[in-house]
Amino acid sequence: MANTSGRSPLRTVFMGTSAFALPTLRRVAEGTELVGVVTQPDRPAGRGRKPTPPPVKVEAERLGLPVYQPERVRAKAFLRTLQELSPEVIVIAAYGQLLPRALLELPPYGCLNVHPSLLPRYRGAAPIQWALWNGDEETGVTIMQVDEGEDSGPILLQRRVKIGPDETAAKLHDRLAELGAEMMLEVLRRLKSDPLPPVPQNDAEATRAPRLTREMGLVDWRLPARALYNRFRACVPWPGTYTFTPDGKRLRILACRPLEGEKTEGEAPGTVRADRDRLRVATGEGILEVLRSSQRTGRRFPFGIT
Repeated sequence: MANTSGRSPLRTVFMGTSAFALPTLRRVAEGTELVGVVTQPDRPAGRGRKPTPPPVKVEAERLGLPVYQPERVRAKAFLRTLQELSPEVIVIAAYGQLLPRALLELPPYGCLNVHPSLLPRYRGAAPIQWALWNGDEETGVTIMQVDEGEDSGPILLQRRVKIGPDETAAKLHDRLAELGAEMMLEVLRRLKSDPLPPVPQNDAEATRAPRLTREMGLVDWRLPARALYNRFRACVPWPGTYTFTPDGKRLRILACRPLEGEKTEGEAPGTVRADRDRLRVATGEGILEVLRSSQRTGRRFPFGIT
């Protein structure tokens, strides 16, 4: 943040955990006086279940920033630490805990959050995935003031983006993370001299976006091919898309596409049309071509149906 007005840079605390937060962390570190980074504690991960630091901690340490990892942000000891840091504003991106009123009221310029949806649509932990799951053609990013609810605070800035027809959650995640970082910097630049007016959300229009579960990656071949493709896109990289062969073997679908205009010929959903070069599966409406999977079969059989 270029300090052309002679004012001192904003004294800022950043709160974030996942990779989505990294572009915003870097922009905030460049453009404000970043006095502390708050992230979740290290958690067991991988086959060895070794304690693994969250991406924000790794990046903050690379940038030489002080890191705080409270188990609970409501803890009195942590709130005292924040009071000692005396932030003017707290910036939040994919942190993972609801914030108590005592924390929200601490910085004079409030707490600002980056959320990758067009709020009030898709409040919750997985807005990117649900936009793809539902076959939306556009989404966006919202910068909002944080209140005690889940993504329910007033909107400061919102931008719409088109979703590519073959865009996966992984690709859309990265695109929205960069856009969110740019938007947050714009809001911070105006915070002292020309603040954006907060616009209350219409709670009647709110929809939820809870975390996906592992079970949601299981293919239900009775659905239309286009719906299955949308769900596949939503499940990249996690939980991934999978089905089962009649003998109980798990088959991971790594790439697929709906074949527009190619109709089933009375086959039951899940029936395979296979030859040496192509693996096509009948669905409830249309054909889904499996381009890459964890195993290949040339037999005709119905996959398991949920």
